[in-house]
Amino acid sequence: MSSAYPEIYVVRHGETEWSASGKHTGRTDIPLTAKGEEAARAVGERLKGLTFQAVWSSPSQRAFDTCRLAGFGERAVKKPDLQEWDYGAYEGVTTKEILSKRPGWQLFRDGCPGGETAAYVGARADAIIAGLRAVAGNVLIFSSSHFLRVFASRWVGLPPEGGAHFVLDTASLSILGYEHDLTEPVIRRWNQK
Repeated sequence: MSSAYPEIYVVRHGETEWSASGKHTGRTDIPLTAKGEEAARAVGERLKGLTFQAVWSSPSQRAFDTCRLAGFGERAVKKPDLQEWDYGAYEGVTTKEILSKRPGWQLFRDGCPGGETAAYVGARADAIIAGLRAVAGNVLIFSSSHFLRVFASRWVGLPPEGGAHFVLDTASLSILGYEHDLTEPVIRRWNQK
């Protein structure tokens, strides 16, 4: 899984009660389920033997616990910009419930009342990307699905709304990097379990 250029290893947090039920979990800080904890440990096994110049985590309990259980908690720096999308009025609500009241709604196009727009999440992703480009070496990141989808979209130069086309399972591993040189960011692997 290695390249001559720096790689960004991206881990979505393990399962929570809300992720299992499809509820939007932005800033509500809920723990991993037992299954989520087990999956986080398995991520650590997959990363065994790899070295990282830096380890960054969302400050959320679910992301940081995934980081810790994977064996990287002592090295991790919590970055507020890695927090999940702020869903505002849609926090704790499923997409099905939202669509019953607002037919045609799409998160990446419409954002959330009282929460963030895709553009705002994209600005946070851009700040993380700027920080990554200043690190000489591989970086490991732990965060949440919708933020990471916007992050991947911005990494390859797409608008934040492009994140709608990238799906991420809990405790999945993805790798962002470069192709021929540092001016060609690419997605090397995506949503691997």
